[in-house]
Amino acid sequence: MQAVATTGPSPSSEVARPSPVADLHALDGYPDPALVDVDALAGLVTAPTDAAEWPTAAGTEDGVPTYHADRLATAWADPDTRADVAGELARCLRDGPGILVVRGAVNDRSALERLSAAFAEIVRREAAERPPGDHFAAPGANTRIWNSLQKTALLDPAAWVRYHASPALALVAEAWLGPRYRLTAQVNIVHPGGAAQRPHRDYHLGFLTDAEARRFPRHVHVLSRFLTLQGAIAHTDMSVESGPTRVLPGSQRFVDGYVAWRDPRVVELFDRHAVQIPLAAGDAVFFDPALLHAAGANDTDRDRVAHLYQISSPFGVPMESIDLDLLATTIHPALLEALDTGVLDPAGADRVCAAAADAYPFPTNLDTDPPLDEMAPASALDVLRRAVAERWPTGRLADELALRRSARRP
Repeated sequence: MQAVATTGPSPSSEVARPSPVADLHALDGYPDPALVDVDALAGLVTAPTDAAEWPTAAGTEDGVPTYHADRLATAWADPDTRADVAGELARCLRDGPGILVVRGAVNDRSALERLSAAFAEIVRREAAERPPGDHFAAPGANTRIWNSLQKTALLDPAAWVRYHASPALALVAEAWLGPRYRLTAQVNIVHPGGAAQRPHRDYHLGFLTDAEARRFPRHVHVLSRFLTLQGAIAHTDMSVESGPTRVLPGSQRFVDGYVAWRDPRVVELFDRHAVQIPLAAGDAVFFDPALLHAAGANDTDRDRVAHLYQISSPFGVPMESIDLDLLATTIHPALLEALDTGVLDPAGADRVCAAAADAYPFPTNLDTDPPLDEMAPASALDVLRRAVAERWPTGRLADELALRRSARRP
């Protein structure tokens, strides 16, 4: 197995390229779903891909650069070429097609097969007990394993070690996010006849409704792209007929895409220009979470099995640990009194809630806290706001927050 260097990139000789978001004034204001410029998106996704821009790649398929894992790892391990390779991968995801394929990303066939066997055992154990719930798919439409990162390690730690020692995932993650990234993973098994997804964007802003997403300023819509990397390792051969992910290269550069992906005109554009890259078991695909994409229909007689990764930046977390449930229950009586006596109006009370509770439902345990009605579970802030609006006794608020805390535990 090719060793991967652990030191950071040396200064690169790569020629700097202008970024499509370099003009920060273009990021003023808030995106509006009613003002989506589909023609601008079309201009981004119909631009040709120049294979010469990706010199480390073996070639391109439908405009998507494809890399050989061994060659990529060798170039990454060389201090003289590592920074150039890192820049190439990041530029591909950021300013280029927004997606790349690594052939032979997991070249330890035994480890791949043993993790596949672990998937089957987990599915068997959970079949009778796991509640339904999925993102961008009807409950029960496929078979999903949440937190496969932990569950497979508990079943077969030796195979887990060998599988995750493969260089490809680590080097693409570091090229995009820098060091100290964090993994989460799920397994998606699409059975024969499984329907195609609608095109969408991913975590973070991709899990919000249009109404919620438009409350975030435009520069945060760009920031969301750089907080995660999406990846998938194929555990079965994936012909086009089996439905590998359809992608719209270049669409990650469309700033207002998080409020545009539900627009019928965008869906139509996606259907006209989306591409699919067939994969062999052990291949991996990585893409910018802002890339418009959708799993394809499985028109074969075999399951399509993918190990999905969300790789997160180490940043974006608070500096201090705070017992927010204790804080919320402590101020709850005073908050209700301030409302009832007219010291605070509802807007002021809402600001107090925002200061006292966790507004984000993630990370969570998606086995016990699944997204049944929305694409995300309720947050502690949602619970506190409801407690204030409905004038709950503080004891009930404490009980509900304890239930939320319990549901989120791994």
